[in-house]
Amino acid sequence: MASLGCLSIKASPFSFGIEISNGCRRIRQQSRRTVCVRNEAGASVTVDDKNALLQSGNDKLEITRVINGLWQTSGGWGKIEAVPAVAAMMKHVDAGFTTFDMADHYGPAEDLYGIFIDKVRRERGEELETKIRGLTKWVPAPGKMTRNVVEAAIDRSRKRMDVKALDMLQFHWWDYSNPGYLDALKHMTDLKEEGKIRTLALTNFDTKRLSIILENGIPIVSNQVQHSLVDMRPQARMSELCQLTGVKLITYGTVMGGLLSNKWLDVRINVPFMGPKIDTPSLGKYKRMVDAWGGWGQFQELLRACDVIGKKHGVPISTVAVRYILDQPSVGGSMIGVRLGLSDHLRDSESIFQIKLDDDDRRRIETVTKKGKDLMYVIGDCGDEYRG
Repeated sequence: MASLGCLSIKASPFSFGIEISNGCRRIRQQSRRTVCVRNEAGASVTVDDKNALLQSGNDKLEITRVINGLWQTSGGWGKIEAVPAVAAMMKHVDAGFTTFDMADHYGPAEDLYGIFIDKVRRERGEELETKIRGLTKWVPAPGKMTRNVVEAAIDRSRKRMDVKALDMLQFHWWDYSNPGYLDALKHMTDLKEEGKIRTLALTNFDTKRLSIILENGIPIVSNQVQHSLVDMRPQARMSELCQLTGVKLITYGTVMGGLLSNKWLDVRINVPFMGPKIDTPSLGKYKRMVDAWGGWGQFQELLRACDVIGKKHGVPISTVAVRYILDQPSVGGSMIGVRLGLSDHLRDSESIFQIKLDDDDRRRIETVTKKGKDLMYVIGDCGDEYRG
């Protein structure tokens, strides 16, 4: 895609207006504040239905659109053993799911990736290694972000993951009142130029701060945000900015820790000893999202709608849920949590690329989702649930 040139961005509570002026695409809003954002290579593109190319300037990274999420290695879902975990990672790669998402604080996730990638090098060779992507996150406590602090964190992840350069570093910042996030990102940009990072990305940043970061010339390729049939906040403001700047969304919580599945259809959670339990960190987190959105009864209505669609296409509810989000504007990829060596959902993941939702399917879903509360009003923009 051709360069977008200069983007003029002005702060606004909710929506953007767009105009073309002097060869530049401008985002026009009510405020008088204007900033200039340059994204020389422009937008990220979908390579095909299974893969996406994330790009900013000369920075490029091709990923699979269904991403193996490793949060579940951090405890609370069952004990992860290294040998079966690495074997499960290889099984995912052999099925074509070659992108793994982790973080510095996801227990042994980075270490497991290091063991896995070393096994790939020794047993499968360089050709396969070049197809595998390891996306990690740095989630520091807000403080003074010196070059030494930033470089030490990057070097620690490189060592744990056994790689010369991180394929992607996704940065999270807890406190927007502390502007140190810009210092950290500028140091990361320098380290990227020195070859320690291939691409820079964000996680749980809101639209306002994303625009500020782009204004400062930081080459961001993606922002990882919570996005599901229940939580459609990324389509309220974030997606429009992403479409203009080429930043892609990587979504998590897309199956809501497993709540958006046949397992929870017609389950009465208020009846003791009936059905499955809310017994993992992810189930508890996303049950709270259901409560904020409209409650368990309304959620059951959503599950029933997805079940009708699933039966029509011969797929489970979770497949419908992920396919709908992958089809949303600016979504480059969606995360599916993997319980390495404990459970296997590869068949469900493969089915995501075997269906295409039609207009009737989307109307059926949206008839229910529009009944839900506006989570932009209840919670705020992307990531605000972590900064309440």
